[in-house]
Amino acid sequence: MDAEEAILRVWHDSAAPWSRAVREGRIASRRRVTDAAVMAAVHARAPRSVIDLGCGEGWLSRALAGQGIDVLGVDAVPALVDAASAAGAGRYRVMDYAAVAAGGLGERADLVVCNFSLLGDASVDALLGGMPALLEPGGALVIQTLHPWSASGEAPYRDGWREGSWAGCGEGFGEAAPWYFRTLAGWQRSFRRAGLALCDVAEPPDPETGRPASILFTLQVPG
Repeated sequence: MDAEEAILRVWHDSAAPWSRAVREGRIASRRRVTDAAVMAAVHARAPRSVIDLGCGEGWLSRALAGQGIDVLGVDAVPALVDAASAAGAGRYRVMDYAAVAAGGLGERADLVVCNFSLLGDASVDALLGGMPALLEPGGALVIQTLHPWSASGEAPYRDGWREGSWAGCGEGFGEAAPWYFRTLAGWQRSFRRAGLALCDVAEPPDPETGRPASILFTLQVPG
């Protein structure tokens, strides 16, 4: 099976255990660092409206909607969108990245957030290229993802597909989805191809290890 298709298949199968893992606070890096890091990056832009791409079970959309921000959560997995909708605050739609990149959303926002939701190769490049249709003038894109230095492990430091893992997420999971590893230079190439300008980079450290828990990019469409 194509790796991009495998990502979606695995997430369809993993919607229920993932929702439990998030809502029960099982993932230590989220508790210690990354949830607060993405919230800080959003607040730095003071948006009135947000599109949460790859919203999952909707925790970020709910948190922002609870602060009076107009939030649209978007995910390709119907079970995750159902879980998000059932939990309350925010608006939600089922749509895959190909449709979003093609302009299918028909909505713009001050800020688009991709919080650990950019896992593919060509699908991510297409989505980044579609950002001008999603952002209001002067708007920004915030991406939080695995830090290339911390996530590289023992494998060679080069762009390419990697095997996934549910380690640290608790029980109930089956097969893990593959994901496309990008070096820092690889991310920069993707941004240039999409015509996006890098405005800021943050590397929040894990207080227990001192290593970067993630990397956050803030980008805009020039002009």
